[in-house]
Amino acid sequence: MLDKNGIARRIAREVQDGFYVNLGIGIPTLVANYVRDDIEVEFQSENGVLGMGPFPFEGDEDADIINAGKQTITTLPGASFFDSALSFSMIRGQHVDLTILGAMEVAENGDIANWKIPGKMVKGMGGAMDLVASAENIIVAMMHTNRSGQSKLLKRCTLPLTGVGCVTKIVTNLAVLEVTAKGFKLLERAPGVSVEEIKKATEGTLEIPDEVPEMILA
Repeated sequence: MLDKNGIARRIAREVQDGFYVNLGIGIPTLVANYVRDDIEVEFQSENGVLGMGPFPFEGDEDADIINAGKQTITTLPGASFFDSALSFSMIRGQHVDLTILGAMEVAENGDIANWKIPGKMVKGMGGAMDLVASAENIIVAMMHTNRSGQSKLLKRCTLPLTGVGCVTKIVTNLAVLEVTAKGFKLLERAPGVSVEEIKKATEGTLEIPDEVPEMILA
């Protein structure tokens, strides 16, 4: 079973040389720490940063340099800063190759809910709705179940939707899954996790191939 850093490490393997990548708040922000050194990647943050690097070491933080989640970040040589209008022009103009988001629920048809729980105060929907409406390659980083042990990979989302039919792949603490026309397709299982455990933790339709390899995190 993976922790949050393990999920980020596995997603980092999906990042390819030359990609422009948007990282959502939460687990996705950790992905920048695990991208291979032999490739060049530009991480974009919707608050107006292109060229984010790993998180700073303690004591090296600059409170003026933050990501969309208000976490202090580092920047790589050649990084640039700009206003939100230009940032969202990049997103809406489909200039981002990969979007990595957190989620509270994902449905078997690729619907995502990640911005609001009814009855709880939220600051706003943020940029997630622009991202899911514009991106063609969306990977979700999330825990497979909630704190009560209930599945977060559902037949149909119960929370207000952020986007419809937009998620392509999901990496959880238990598995890597692809969204297909038939539902969730199990691609990989986390170290020490059985196919049966994944099946029990998934409410939505789950397609299970004859062979399901264990994740490679290196």
